[in-house]
Amino acid sequence: QVQLVESGGGLVQPGGSLTLSCVASGSVFSSMGWYRQAPGQQRELVAAIARRGSTDYADSVKGRFTISRDNAKNAVYLQMNSLKPEDTAVYYCNARHIVTSYNYWGQGTQVTVSS
Repeated sequence: QVQLVESGGGLVQPGGSLTLSCVASGSVFSSMGWYRQAPGQQRELVAAIARRGSTDYADSVKGRFTISRDNAKNAVYLQMNSLKPEDTAVYYCNARHIVTSYNYWGQGTQVTVSS
């Protein structure tokens, strides 16, 4: 059974930093990444990383967020710096099964950027 467990969300002031972590279990994954969904908005890609390390970022977070992964731990991380109020959203971990390409999701973690 595949499970994705996220941690690291919270409340931070504008300009601050947070690190999100996601540990997956139950299978092996090709791409892993982070999506976010703000109230009234569609879920959008924040950043993704392939098993061999190539990355993709939304334009809105380039230069501020860094995604990384540890294949031995089946974990993916998102270092978020220079946070802005518009980064406020529920952040979801995503992992794509290496054989079936099925997308698995975590339960979501709230990130709130506010003074």
